[in-house]
Amino acid sequence: QLQQQQQLLQQSQQPQHQPQHQNSYQQQQQHQRSSGSQYSHYQPQHQQQYQHQLSSLYSGLAHHRSEPPPLQPQLQPPPHQPHHHHQQQQPLHQAQALSANMEPQPPPLRLPPMLDSTNDPSSAGGPPLSRPGSPGQPPELGGAPVAENWCYTQVKVTKFTYMWSINNFSFCREEMGEVLKSSTFSAGPNDKFKWCLRINPKGLDEESKDYLSLYLLLVSCGSKNEVRAKFKFSLLNAKREETKAMESQRAYRFIQGKDWGFKKFIRRDFLMDETNGLLPDDRLTIHCEVSVVGETQNVSGQSNAQPVRVPDCRLAEELSQLLERGLHADVALCVGANGAELRAHKSVLSARSPVFQAMFEHQMEESRANRVEVPDLDEDTMREVLRYLYTGRAPNLSNMADSLLAAADKYQLDRLKVMCEESLAASLTVENTCDCLVLADLHSAEQLRQHACDYLLGHANEVTESAGWAQMVRRQPHLVAEAFKALAMQATPPLGPPRKRPKPQQP
Repeated sequence: QLQQQQQLLQQSQQPQHQPQHQNSYQQQQQHQRSSGSQYSHYQPQHQQQYQHQLSSLYSGLAHHRSEPPPLQPQLQPPPHQPHHHHQQQQPLHQAQALSANMEPQPPPLRLPPMLDSTNDPSSAGGPPLSRPGSPGQPPELGGAPVAENWCYTQVKVTKFTYMWSINNFSFCREEMGEVLKSSTFSAGPNDKFKWCLRINPKGLDEESKDYLSLYLLLVSCGSKNEVRAKFKFSLLNAKREETKAMESQRAYRFIQGKDWGFKKFIRRDFLMDETNGLLPDDRLTIHCEVSVVGETQNVSGQSNAQPVRVPDCRLAEELSQLLERGLHADVALCVGANGAELRAHKSVLSARSPVFQAMFEHQMEESRANRVEVPDLDEDTMREVLRYLYTGRAPNLSNMADSLLAAADKYQLDRLKVMCEESLAASLTVENTCDCLVLADLHSAEQLRQHACDYLLGHANEVTESAGWAQMVRRQPHLVAEAFKALAMQATPPLGPPRKRPKPQQP
Protein backbone atom coordinates (compact mmCIF):
# COMPACT_ATOMS: atom_id res chain seq x y z
CA GLN A 1 0.00 0.00 0.00
CA LEU A 2 2.87 2.33 0.76
CA GLN A 3 4.34 1.70 -2.75
CA GLN A 4 0.96 2.38 -4.41
CA GLN A 5 0.62 5.67 -2.54
CA GLN A 6 4.12 6.74 -3.68
CA GLN A 7 3.28 5.99 -7.35
CA LEU A 8 0.02 7.98 -7.10
CA LEU A 9 1.92 10.89 -5.55
CA GLN A 10 4.49 10.90 -8.42
CA GLN A 11 1.76 10.84 -11.06
CA SER A 12 -0.03 13.75 -9.43
CA GLN A 13 3.20 15.84 -9.48
CA GLN A 14 3.69 15.43 -13.31
CA PRO A 15 2.26 18.32 -15.49
CA GLN A 16 -0.97 17.28 -17.18
CA HIS A 17 -0.51 19.26 -20.48
CA GLN A 18 2.84 17.69 -21.41
CA PRO A 19 2.89 14.17 -22.89
CA GLN A 20 5.12 11.59 -21.39
CA HIS A 21 7.07 11.08 -24.60
CA GLN A 22 8.10 14.73 -24.49
CA ASN A 23 9.54 14.24 -21.01
CA SER A 24 11.51 11.26 -22.22
CA TYR A 25 12.67 13.28 -25.23
CA GLN A 26 14.00 16.06 -23.01
CA GLN A 27 15.79 13.52 -20.85
CA GLN A 28 17.34 12.05 -23.95
CA GLN A 29 18.50 15.47 -25.15
CA GLN A 30 20.04 16.23 -21.75
CA HIS A 31 21.80 12.91 -21.85
CA GLN A 32 23.18 13.68 -25.32
CA ARG A 33 24.44 17.09 -24.30
CA SER A 34 26.06 15.66 -21.19
CA SER A 35 27.77 12.80 -22.99
CA GLY A 36 28.35 14.50 -26.37
CA SER A 37 29.11 11.18 -28.07
CA GLN A 38 25.62 10.23 -29.20
CA TYR A 39 24.82 13.70 -30.54
CA SER A 40 27.99 13.79 -32.55
CA HIS A 41 27.10 10.34 -33.85
CA TYR A 42 23.62 11.35 -34.97
CA GLN A 43 24.44 14.66 -36.62
CA PRO A 44 26.67 13.62 -39.55
CA GLN A 45 24.10 11.13 -40.79
CA HIS A 46 21.47 13.79 -41.62
CA GLN A 47 23.48 17.01 -41.85
CA GLN A 48 23.96 16.92 -45.64
CA GLN A 49 20.27 16.23 -46.26
CA TYR A 50 19.28 19.07 -43.95
CA GLN A 51 21.65 21.56 -45.64
CA HIS A 52 20.29 20.58 -49.06
CA GLN A 53 16.70 21.12 -47.91
CA LEU A 54 17.57 24.45 -46.36
CA SER A 55 19.42 25.74 -49.47
CA SER A 56 16.50 24.68 -51.69
CA LEU A 57 14.14 26.53 -49.42
CA TYR A 58 16.26 29.71 -49.50
CA SER A 59 16.43 29.62 -53.29
CA GLY A 60 12.67 29.28 -53.33
CA LEU A 61 12.43 32.29 -51.05
CA ALA A 62 14.61 34.32 -53.42
CA HIS A 63 12.41 33.35 -56.35
CA HIS A 64 9.39 34.25 -54.24
CA ARG A 65 10.83 37.73 -53.67
CA SER A 66 11.62 38.36 -57.35
CA GLU A 67 8.28 37.11 -58.71
CA PRO A 68 5.66 37.28 -55.93
CA PRO A 69 2.88 34.70 -56.30
CA PRO A 70 -0.69 35.44 -55.28
CA LEU A 71 -1.49 35.38 -51.62
CA GLN A 72 -1.58 31.92 -50.07
CA PRO A 73 -3.41 30.93 -46.88
CA GLN A 74 -1.07 30.80 -43.93
CA LEU A 75 0.20 27.35 -43.16
CA GLN A 76 0.02 26.04 -39.63
CA PRO A 77 3.12 24.35 -38.28
CA PRO A 78 2.81 20.55 -38.13
CA PRO A 79 2.07 18.96 -34.76
CA HIS A 80 5.08 18.34 -32.61
CA GLN A 81 6.52 14.87 -32.89
CA PRO A 82 9.53 13.58 -31.02
CA HIS A 83 12.63 13.18 -33.17
CA HIS A 84 16.29 12.88 -32.54
CA HIS A 85 16.94 16.01 -34.61
CA HIS A 86 14.15 18.19 -33.36
CA GLN A 87 16.59 21.06 -32.86
CA GLN A 88 17.66 20.85 -36.51
CA GLN A 89 14.09 20.63 -37.86
CA GLN A 90 12.97 23.67 -35.91
CA PRO A 91 14.79 26.27 -38.16
CA LEU A 92 13.34 24.53 -41.21
CA HIS A 93 9.80 24.93 -39.85
CA GLN A 94 10.49 28.56 -39.06
CA ALA A 95 11.73 29.22 -42.63
CA GLN A 96 8.64 27.51 -44.08
CA ALA A 97 6.41 29.63 -41.91
CA LEU A 98 8.31 32.75 -43.02
CA SER A 99 7.88 31.76 -46.67
CA ALA A 100 4.16 31.20 -46.18
CA ASN A 101 3.65 34.48 -44.33
CA MET A 102 5.48 36.59 -46.95
CA GLU A 103 3.33 39.10 -48.78
CA PRO A 104 3.76 39.72 -52.52
CA GLN A 105 6.19 42.52 -53.38
CA PRO A 106 4.75 45.64 -55.00
CA PRO A 107 5.67 46.26 -58.68
CA PRO A 108 8.86 48.29 -59.29
CA LEU A 109 8.54 52.03 -59.26
CA ARG A 110 8.20 53.65 -62.66
CA LEU A 111 10.15 56.86 -63.12
CA PRO A 112 8.30 59.87 -64.45
CA PRO A 113 9.16 60.89 -68.04
CA MET A 114 12.00 63.30 -68.67
CA LEU A 115 11.22 66.83 -69.68
CA ASP A 116 12.56 66.43 -73.22
CA SER A 117 10.63 63.25 -73.93
CA THR A 118 7.38 65.11 -74.77
CA ASN A 119 5.58 62.78 -72.34
CA ASP A 120 6.07 59.77 -74.61
CA PRO A 121 5.06 56.67 -72.62
CA SER A 122 7.90 54.74 -74.22
CA SER A 123 10.40 56.95 -72.41
CA ALA A 124 8.83 56.06 -69.07
CA GLY A 125 9.07 52.32 -69.57
CA GLY A 126 5.55 51.82 -70.97
CA PRO A 127 4.57 50.40 -74.33
CA PRO A 128 5.83 52.39 -77.31
CA LEU A 129 3.43 54.52 -79.24
CA SER A 130 2.20 53.14 -82.54
CA ARG A 131 2.92 55.52 -85.35
CA PRO A 132 1.30 55.40 -88.78
CA GLY A 133 3.33 53.44 -91.29
CA SER A 134 5.72 51.83 -88.80
CA PRO A 135 3.95 50.48 -85.71
CA GLY A 136 6.10 50.44 -82.65
CA GLN A 137 9.14 52.04 -84.32
CA PRO A 138 10.10 55.64 -85.09
CA PRO A 139 10.00 56.59 -88.76
CA GLU A 140 13.28 56.47 -90.65
CA LEU A 141 14.59 59.28 -92.80
CA GLY A 142 14.25 58.56 -96.47
CA GLY A 143 17.23 60.69 -97.48
CA ALA A 144 19.04 63.97 -96.92
CA PRO A 145 16.76 66.82 -95.83
CA VAL A 146 15.92 69.45 -98.42
CA ALA A 147 15.05 73.04 -97.47
CA GLU A 148 13.35 75.62 -99.63
CA ASN A 149 15.00 78.50 -97.74
CA TRP A 150 18.68 78.44 -96.90
CA CYS A 151 21.54 80.55 -95.60
CA TYR A 152 25.25 80.10 -95.11
CA THR A 153 27.68 82.31 -93.23
CA GLN A 154 31.15 83.04 -94.51
CA VAL A 155 33.77 84.34 -92.06
CA LYS A 156 36.70 85.83 -93.92
CA VAL A 157 40.10 85.00 -92.42
CA THR A 158 43.33 86.46 -93.78
CA LYS A 159 46.52 84.59 -92.90
CA PHE A 160 50.05 85.88 -93.38
CA THR A 161 53.50 85.34 -91.88
CA TYR A 162 56.42 87.53 -90.87
CA MET A 163 60.02 86.75 -89.99
CA TRP A 164 62.21 88.98 -87.83
CA SER A 165 65.94 88.38 -87.47
CA ILE A 166 68.00 90.14 -84.80
CA ASN A 167 71.74 89.95 -85.41
CA ASN A 168 74.26 90.16 -82.55
CA PHE A 169 71.50 89.41 -80.08
CA SER A 170 73.92 88.86 -77.20
CA PHE A 171 74.91 92.54 -77.40
CA CYS A 172 71.40 93.70 -76.59
CA ARG A 173 72.01 95.42 -73.24
CA GLU A 174 68.55 96.80 -72.69
CA GLU A 175 67.45 96.78 -69.12
CA MET A 176 64.34 95.12 -67.81
CA GLY A 177 61.23 96.62 -69.39
CA GLU A 178 63.04 98.15 -72.36
CA VAL A 179 61.72 97.26 -75.80
CA LEU A 180 62.99 96.30 -79.25
CA LYS A 181 60.51 96.70 -82.12
CA SER A 182 60.50 95.31 -85.63
CA SER A 183 59.50 97.22 -88.71
CA THR A 184 55.81 97.34 -89.57
CA PHE A 185 54.25 94.69 -91.78
CA SER A 186 50.82 93.82 -93.14
CA ALA A 187 48.99 91.14 -95.09
CA GLY A 188 49.54 92.99 -98.36
CA PRO A 189 50.49 96.34 -99.82
CA ASN A 190 46.88 97.56 -99.75
CA ASP A 191 46.03 96.22 -96.31
CA LYS A 192 45.08 98.94 -93.84
CA PHE A 193 46.13 96.96 -90.77
CA LYS A 194 49.77 97.55 -89.86
CA TRP A 195 51.52 95.35 -87.33
CA CYS A 196 54.89 95.01 -85.67
CA LEU A 197 56.61 92.69 -83.22
CA ARG A 198 58.18 93.85 -80.01
CA ILE A 199 60.36 92.02 -77.51
CA ASN A 200 61.67 92.72 -74.06
CA PRO A 201 65.06 90.98 -74.10
CA LYS A 202 65.22 90.99 -70.29
CA GLY A 203 61.56 90.64 -69.52
CA LEU A 204 58.71 93.04 -69.05
CA ASP A 205 58.77 93.31 -65.26
CA GLU A 206 60.31 91.82 -62.14
CA GLU A 207 58.28 88.65 -62.54
CA SER A 208 59.61 87.98 -66.06
CA LYS A 209 63.15 89.33 -65.75
CA ASP A 210 64.63 85.89 -66.48
CA TYR A 211 62.57 85.50 -69.66
CA LEU A 212 62.30 87.02 -73.10
CA SER A 213 58.89 88.67 -73.61
CA LEU A 214 57.35 88.66 -77.08
CA TYR A 215 54.26 90.57 -78.29
CA LEU A 216 52.27 91.35 -81.43
CA LEU A 217 51.37 95.05 -81.67
CA LEU A 218 48.69 96.67 -83.86
CA VAL A 219 50.31 99.88 -85.09
CA SER A 220 47.39 101.23 -87.11
CA CYS A 221 44.00 100.00 -88.27
CA GLY A 222 42.84 102.65 -90.73
CA SER A 223 39.27 103.75 -90.30
CA LYS A 224 38.32 100.78 -88.15
CA ASN A 225 38.46 100.90 -84.40
CA GLU A 226 39.43 97.31 -83.72
CA VAL A 227 40.26 93.96 -85.25
CA ARG A 228 40.34 90.38 -83.99
CA ALA A 229 43.31 88.16 -84.70
CA LYS A 230 45.07 84.95 -83.65
CA PHE A 231 48.83 84.63 -83.67
CA LYS A 232 51.57 82.07 -83.33
CA PHE A 233 55.22 82.70 -82.39
CA SER A 234 58.15 80.36 -82.91
CA LEU A 235 61.94 80.49 -83.09
CA LEU A 236 64.05 79.11 -85.93
CA ASN A 237 67.04 77.00 -84.94
CA ALA A 238 70.27 76.44 -86.83
CA LYS A 239 68.48 74.04 -89.23
CA ARG A 240 65.84 76.66 -90.00
CA GLU A 241 63.24 74.55 -88.19
CA GLU A 242 60.45 76.00 -86.08
CA THR A 243 60.84 75.34 -82.38
CA LYS A 244 59.50 76.66 -79.09
CA ALA A 245 56.18 77.55 -80.72
CA MET A 246 53.47 79.28 -78.66
CA GLU A 247 50.03 80.06 -80.04
CA SER A 248 47.05 82.07 -78.83
CA GLN A 249 44.07 79.89 -77.98
CA ARG A 250 41.54 82.26 -79.55
CA ALA A 251 41.23 85.42 -81.61
CA TYR A 252 42.01 88.44 -79.41
CA ARG A 253 40.63 91.95 -79.80
CA PHE A 254 43.26 94.43 -80.95
CA ILE A 255 42.87 98.20 -80.97
CA GLN A 256 45.42 100.69 -82.23
CA GLY A 257 48.46 100.66 -79.97
CA LYS A 258 47.28 97.47 -78.23
CA ASP A 259 49.46 94.38 -78.12
CA TRP A 260 49.02 90.75 -77.10
CA GLY A 261 51.73 88.21 -76.47
CA PHE A 262 53.63 86.15 -73.93
CA LYS A 263 55.40 87.73 -70.98
CA LYS A 264 57.38 84.53 -70.36
CA PHE A 265 58.01 83.35 -73.89
CA ILE A 266 61.38 81.62 -73.29
CA ARG A 267 63.96 81.61 -70.52
CA ARG A 268 67.04 83.67 -71.26
CA ASP A 269 69.50 81.08 -69.99
CA PHE A 270 67.98 78.45 -72.28
CA LEU A 271 68.02 80.87 -75.19
CA MET A 272 71.65 81.91 -74.63
CA ASP A 273 72.86 78.31 -74.27
CA GLU A 274 74.76 77.53 -77.48
CA THR A 275 74.01 73.81 -77.22
CA ASN A 276 70.33 74.49 -77.87
CA GLY A 277 71.09 76.03 -81.27
CA LEU A 278 68.61 78.89 -81.01
CA LEU A 279 71.19 81.63 -81.67
CA PRO A 280 73.19 80.47 -84.70
CA ASP A 281 75.89 83.07 -85.42
CA ASP A 282 74.40 85.10 -82.55
CA ARG A 283 71.24 85.70 -84.58
CA LEU A 284 67.73 85.39 -83.13
CA THR A 285 65.07 84.60 -85.75
CA ILE A 286 61.42 84.97 -84.79
CA HIS A 287 58.69 83.56 -87.02
CA CYS A 288 55.17 84.97 -86.61
CA GLU A 289 51.93 83.73 -88.16
CA VAL A 290 48.88 86.00 -87.95
CA SER A 291 45.25 85.14 -88.76
CA VAL A 292 43.08 88.25 -89.03
CA VAL A 293 39.33 87.77 -88.74
CA GLY A 294 37.56 89.83 -91.36
CA GLU A 295 33.96 90.57 -92.11
CA THR A 296 31.19 88.05 -91.71
CA GLN A 297 28.85 87.67 -94.66
CA ASN A 298 25.48 85.91 -94.76
CA VAL A 299 24.24 84.59 -98.06
CA SER A 300 20.62 83.50 -98.06
CA GLY A 301 17.97 82.76 -100.58
CA GLN A 302 15.12 80.62 -101.70
CA SER A 303 15.89 77.75 -104.01
CA ASN A 304 13.47 77.00 -106.81
CA ALA A 305 15.87 74.94 -108.87
CA GLN A 306 15.81 71.18 -108.87
CA PRO A 307 18.88 69.24 -107.75
CA VAL A 308 21.55 68.93 -110.40
CA ARG A 309 21.36 65.50 -111.96
CA VAL A 310 24.34 64.25 -113.92
CA PRO A 311 23.15 62.39 -117.02
CA ASP A 312 24.24 58.84 -117.58
CA CYS A 313 27.40 58.23 -119.53
CA ARG A 314 26.63 57.45 -123.17
CA LEU A 315 30.17 56.72 -124.28
CA ALA A 316 29.38 53.14 -125.27
CA GLU A 317 26.31 54.16 -127.30
CA GLU A 318 28.16 56.98 -129.03
CA LEU A 319 31.13 54.79 -129.92
CA SER A 320 28.72 52.16 -131.20
CA GLN A 321 27.18 54.77 -133.50
CA LEU A 322 30.65 55.77 -134.62
CA LEU A 323 31.34 52.15 -135.58
CA GLU A 324 28.03 51.66 -137.37
CA ARG A 325 28.30 54.90 -139.36
CA GLY A 326 31.98 54.43 -140.16
CA LEU A 327 32.67 58.14 -139.69
CA HIS A 328 36.39 58.96 -140.20
CA ALA A 329 37.23 55.24 -140.43
CA ASP A 330 40.79 54.66 -141.64
CA VAL A 331 41.16 50.88 -141.92
CA ALA A 332 39.17 48.10 -143.59
CA LEU A 333 38.85 44.57 -142.24
CA CYS A 334 38.26 41.96 -144.93
CA VAL A 335 36.53 39.10 -143.17
CA GLY A 336 35.77 35.52 -144.19
CA ALA A 337 36.08 33.69 -147.46
CA ASN A 338 33.89 36.18 -149.33
CA GLY A 339 36.01 39.15 -148.12
CA ALA A 340 33.24 41.18 -146.46
CA GLU A 341 34.62 44.63 -145.61
CA LEU A 342 34.14 46.17 -142.18
CA ARG A 343 35.29 49.77 -141.58
CA ALA A 344 37.01 50.66 -138.30
CA HIS A 345 39.46 53.09 -136.69
CA LYS A 346 43.11 52.29 -136.09
CA SER A 347 43.28 54.29 -132.88
CA VAL A 348 40.41 52.37 -131.28
CA LEU A 349 41.71 48.97 -132.39
CA SER A 350 45.24 49.80 -131.18
CA ALA A 351 44.02 51.02 -127.80
CA ARG A 352 41.98 47.87 -127.19
CA SER A 353 44.09 45.07 -128.66
CA PRO A 354 47.87 44.53 -128.34
CA VAL A 355 47.80 42.57 -131.62
CA PHE A 356 46.29 45.46 -133.59
CA GLN A 357 48.65 47.89 -131.85
CA ALA A 358 51.72 45.93 -132.98
CA MET A 359 50.21 45.55 -136.45
CA PHE A 360 49.77 49.30 -136.98
CA GLU A 361 52.94 50.50 -135.24
CA HIS A 362 55.61 48.40 -137.00
CA GLN A 363 54.90 49.46 -140.58
CA MET A 364 53.51 46.11 -141.56
CA GLU A 365 51.60 45.55 -144.77
CA GLU A 366 48.30 46.12 -142.99
CA SER A 367 49.46 49.53 -141.77
CA ARG A 368 50.67 50.69 -145.18
CA ALA A 369 47.66 49.45 -147.09
CA ASN A 370 45.13 50.29 -144.36
CA ARG A 371 43.66 46.86 -144.96
CA VAL A 372 43.63 43.81 -142.70
CA GLU A 373 42.79 40.33 -143.95
CA VAL A 374 40.89 38.17 -141.49
CA PRO A 375 40.12 34.93 -143.36
CA ASP A 376 39.68 32.68 -140.29
CA LEU A 377 36.70 34.55 -138.78
CA ASP A 378 33.21 34.92 -140.21
CA GLU A 379 31.50 38.26 -140.60
CA ASP A 380 29.12 37.90 -137.63
CA THR A 381 31.93 36.96 -135.25
CA MET A 382 34.11 39.87 -136.38
CA ARG A 383 31.23 42.31 -136.05
CA GLU A 384 30.71 41.13 -132.47
CA VAL A 385 34.45 41.51 -131.79
CA LEU A 386 34.37 45.08 -133.12
CA ARG A 387 31.29 45.85 -131.04
CA TYR A 388 33.15 44.63 -127.96
CA LEU A 389 36.24 46.70 -128.86
CA TYR A 390 34.17 49.88 -129.16
CA THR A 391 31.69 49.42 -126.31
CA GLY A 392 33.06 46.73 -123.97
CA ARG A 393 29.88 44.70 -124.50
CA ALA A 394 29.02 41.55 -126.43
CA PRO A 395 25.22 41.29 -126.72
CA ASN A 396 25.29 38.05 -128.73
CA LEU A 397 27.86 36.31 -126.55
CA SER A 398 25.66 33.37 -125.58
CA ASN A 399 24.98 32.46 -129.24
CA MET A 400 28.59 32.53 -130.44
CA ALA A 401 30.74 31.99 -127.35
CA ASP A 402 32.89 29.30 -129.02
CA SER A 403 33.84 31.44 -132.04
CA LEU A 404 34.29 34.55 -129.89
CA LEU A 405 36.65 32.58 -127.64
CA ALA A 406 38.87 31.84 -130.63
CA ALA A 407 38.80 35.50 -131.72
CA ALA A 408 39.55 36.75 -128.21
CA ASP A 409 42.53 34.41 -128.00
CA LYS A 410 43.79 35.58 -131.40
CA TYR A 411 43.65 39.31 -130.60
CA GLN A 412 44.59 38.95 -126.88
CA LEU A 413 41.30 40.24 -125.54
CA ASP A 414 41.60 38.79 -122.05
CA ARG A 415 38.32 40.07 -120.65
CA LEU A 416 36.30 38.86 -123.62
CA LYS A 417 38.03 35.50 -123.34
CA VAL A 418 36.98 35.09 -119.71
CA MET A 419 33.44 36.16 -120.59
CA CYS A 420 33.31 33.38 -123.19
CA GLU A 421 34.67 30.84 -120.70
CA GLU A 422 31.99 31.80 -118.20
CA SER A 423 29.23 31.46 -120.79
CA LEU A 424 30.44 28.06 -122.01
CA ALA A 425 30.97 26.72 -118.49
CA ALA A 426 27.40 27.67 -117.58
CA SER A 427 25.99 25.76 -120.56
CA LEU A 428 27.88 22.46 -120.27
CA THR A 429 25.90 19.36 -121.28
CA VAL A 430 26.67 15.70 -121.95
CA GLU A 431 26.85 16.39 -125.70
CA ASN A 432 29.14 19.47 -125.65
CA THR A 433 31.48 18.71 -122.73
CA CYS A 434 34.12 17.09 -124.94
CA ASP A 435 33.87 19.90 -127.51
CA CYS A 436 34.39 22.49 -124.76
CA LEU A 437 37.32 20.51 -123.41
CA VAL A 438 38.93 20.46 -126.87
CA LEU A 439 38.21 24.19 -127.32
CA ALA A 440 39.75 25.02 -123.94
CA ASP A 441 42.84 22.97 -124.77
CA LEU A 442 43.20 24.66 -128.16
CA HIS A 443 42.97 28.24 -126.84
CA SER A 444 44.54 27.80 -123.36
CA ALA A 445 41.29 28.52 -121.55
CA GLU A 446 42.23 27.02 -118.19
CA GLN A 447 39.05 27.95 -116.34
CA LEU A 448 36.84 26.37 -118.99
CA ARG A 449 39.13 23.34 -119.04
CA GLN A 450 38.72 22.82 -115.29
CA HIS A 451 34.94 23.16 -115.45
CA ALA A 452 34.71 20.72 -118.35
CA CYS A 453 36.88 18.17 -116.51
CA ASP A 454 34.73 18.47 -113.39
CA TYR A 455 31.57 17.95 -115.44
CA LEU A 456 33.10 14.92 -117.14
CA LEU A 457 34.00 13.37 -113.79
CA GLY A 458 30.48 13.88 -112.52
CA HIS A 459 28.83 12.42 -115.63
CA ALA A 460 31.46 9.94 -116.80
CA ASN A 461 29.03 7.20 -117.86
CA GLU A 462 26.96 9.52 -120.06
CA VAL A 463 29.85 11.53 -121.53
CA THR A 464 31.87 8.46 -122.57
CA GLU A 465 28.88 7.28 -124.61
CA SER A 466 28.57 10.56 -126.55
CA ALA A 467 29.76 11.26 -130.08
CA GLY A 468 32.07 13.99 -128.84
CA TRP A 469 33.92 11.47 -126.68
CA ALA A 470 34.51 9.15 -129.65
CA GLN A 471 35.80 12.06 -131.73
CA MET A 472 38.09 13.18 -128.92
CA VAL A 473 39.47 9.64 -128.63
CA ARG A 474 40.50 9.79 -132.30
CA ARG A 475 41.81 13.36 -132.49
CA GLN A 476 42.92 14.35 -128.97
CA PRO A 477 44.06 11.20 -127.19
CA HIS A 478 46.05 13.23 -124.66
CA LEU A 479 42.79 14.71 -123.37
CA VAL A 480 41.35 11.22 -123.01
CA ALA A 481 44.41 10.17 -121.03
CA GLU A 482 44.03 13.23 -118.84
CA ALA A 483 40.36 12.42 -118.25
CA PHE A 484 41.16 8.79 -117.32
CA LYS A 485 43.84 10.01 -114.93
CA ALA A 486 41.38 12.31 -113.23
CA LEU A 487 38.84 9.49 -113.02
CA ALA A 488 41.40 7.16 -111.47
CA MET A 489 42.44 9.74 -108.88
CA GLN A 490 38.82 10.32 -107.99
CA ALA A 491 38.01 6.61 -107.63
CA THR A 492 41.16 5.60 -105.74
CA PRO A 493 42.33 7.60 -102.73
CA PRO A 494 45.98 8.60 -102.87
CA LEU A 495 48.28 6.11 -101.22
CA GLY A 496 51.39 6.84 -99.30
CA PRO A 497 54.89 5.97 -100.51
CA PRO A 498 55.54 2.23 -100.93
CA ARG A 499 56.96 0.57 -97.89
CA LYS A 500 60.04 -1.56 -98.10
CA ARG A 501 59.58 -5.26 -97.68
CA PRO A 502 61.35 -6.60 -94.61
CA LYS A 503 64.31 -8.78 -95.32
CA PRO A 504 63.80 -12.45 -94.45
CA GLN A 505 65.58 -13.48 -91.36
CA GLN A 506 68.36 -15.94 -91.88
CA PRO A 507 68.17 -19.11 -89.85
